[in-house]
Amino acid sequence: MSHDYQAVLWNPQKKKYDQFIVLGIIIYLMSFAGLTLLFDSNTSLETLIIRAFGSLAIILLQLILSIGPLTRINKGFMPLLYNRRHLGVSMFLIATVHGVFSLIQFHALGDTSIIDSLFKANQNYNSVGDFPFQTLGFFALIILFTMAATSHDFWNANLGPRVWKIIHMFVYLAYLLIVFHVLLGAYQQHHANYLLFIVCVGSLWLVSIHLYTGFSEAQRDKTSNAKLGKIQNDGFLWACTIEDINDNCAKVIQLGTERVAVFKYDNKIAAVSNVCEHQNGPLGEGKVIDGCITCPWHGYQYKPEDGQSPPPFTEKIHTYKVRLEKNNVYVDPTPLPKGTPTSPAIISV
Repeated sequence: MSHDYQAVLWNPQKKKYDQFIVLGIIIYLMSFAGLTLLFDSNTSLETLIIRAFGSLAIILLQLILSIGPLTRINKGFMPLLYNRRHLGVSMFLIATVHGVFSLIQFHALGDTSIIDSLFKANQNYNSVGDFPFQTLGFFALIILFTMAATSHDFWNANLGPRVWKIIHMFVYLAYLLIVFHVLLGAYQQHHANYLLFIVCVGSLWLVSIHLYTGFSEAQRDKTSNAKLGKIQNDGFLWACTIEDINDNCAKVIQLGTERVAVFKYDNKIAAVSNVCEHQNGPLGEGKVIDGCITCPWHGYQYKPEDGQSPPPFTEKIHTYKVRLEKNNVYVDPTPLPKGTPTSPAIISV
């Protein structure tokens, strides 16, 4: 977690991660070039670059979109999540190479500008067999550029987490545009069966893994709601037992439309919003480290007793009143204003 903005923040883990990214990119491009020259030696250098970088961009985008669900299934994928934006920027640069070479090869030799040629050379939008699929790739690249340009925490802080998140959710629209860009292009040109395989298998994988994790979370919320007790006379809801919470960890419960993380630490119980102010990360999947709730996504921290980030940081989250009766934990379902101090419940020993 950093309280100032620097162009690059590379720790040893990120350096190692980026080295793997570069190595993987080099291996893929060299392998693709070798196989292409082996099976189709007449392929021009420009076409080779377009196909190699285009296919790699699709694979990386599908990997990026898989990271979130994979971390829900197995915490071992967390290092990928920590450094996902590095992979995202790399993917954008690779997609840009594909787009620039495509524009030059197909639209730079006419008597009009490249952009005019892109949008005016083919306007058969009502024909599947002749649809101007390149425009779909162009708009996808614009979305990817916007995401890469706003990936730094400077934009997250100044736009606000909600707006920043909305912007970056457009990655799914970009992926949809790319899918149709590839499918229509392959259909019209009859030479890209490998791209069809990549896109079809990748799309099936993404849909399956997102549905699986979404269904699993919905079931957990349903189970959590079913276990919640009736509202007590003082307005508190039964949440769980003390034994349900591991030390320095949380039990996430659903209170209406809100998820609440109930933490156990230092023989205390405290409840806060499950949503991190940075990028809406799941605080309940993190731990209490050095007395602070630490988000598993990017390490943002909050004090459990007041939901405030330790100075000099200024982020705040909602807190909830809690109380104990024997080994039962009760939570007031009404959130307190962000950063409001509240006394944690003390576990008797």
